Amino acid sequence: MNFVTSTLVHGIARSYNRVIAAFMRLEAAGERQLPLSAVATSIALDVLIADSSRMQAQLLAAALRRHPELHIGSCQMNAASILQSVAIRYPQVALLSFSAPANFADEIGTLRRFHLSHPGIAKIILADSSSRDLVIQGFRSGARGIVSVTDCNLRVLWKCILRVSAGQIWLNTEQLNWLIELISETPSLRVFNAAGHSLLTPREEQVVALVAEALSNRQIAIELNLSEHTIKKYLFRVFEKLGISSRVELVLYAVHNGQPRTAEWLSAAAGLPG
Repeated sequence: MNFVTSTLVHGIARSYNRVIAAFMRLEAAGERQLPLSAVATSIALDVLIADSSRMQAQLLAAALRRHPELHIGSCQMNAASILQSVAIRYPQVALLSFSAPANFADEIGTLRRFHLSHPGIAKIILADSSSRDLVIQGFRSGARGIVSVTDCNLRVLWKCILRVSAGQIWLNTEQLNWLIELISETPSLRVFNAAGHSLLTPREEQVVALVAEALSNRQIAIELNLSEHTIKKYLFRVFEKLGISSRVELVLYAVHNGQPRTAEWLSAAAGLPG
């Protein structure tokens, strides 16, 4: 490794340093790269790397270019740069590097806007570590894989790119369990008055959320393990409290005055106050 390359490697973030070092160890050991046909595709892939650090993006791109099957491009980690790069050369896969937690909301927003503009591009999040919030918000916003940079080498990342480009999901067991838990939870929707006070009981909030999702009384009863008659009673009380008289009005009220609970999911089986 020459002086210039050494200086660049030692100047990047520790996570990328480990990735590059892992690649160098594999190359020094003389390990042969697997042919792309071994993982069920013989078509070259265009991959876009989006990173807020130009140096990190260039180093990762240089490392991935050791695989001739991958055509690599890079850009800044913001929606305008990504969309401009996609317009120039359309990738099959995009690697989006998430940086500090302080930038999480902006980076999720960038991912969401990118996905809405180009849902056909497979998107992978690169992060120093993964959290439940990152996995859930990432997949809600269009990601199809998450890679913890500090825990993988370039072979793992290469395999992830190939799998996601083929339409598969790339998650470890813990991350997959977080998504399964989310699916099995019953949503709850808080409804507030003008003063910011909650108007409904926790169970009533669950019923409102399920009505807003277009479930019938029978479906809501099954979801909450209650009788249909009990659901009708809850709805009657909700209508009284909110001063409305139909499900359509309830949905409209919920849309304009409700907030989904993001940190207080309520189990359908839990004993909730009426």
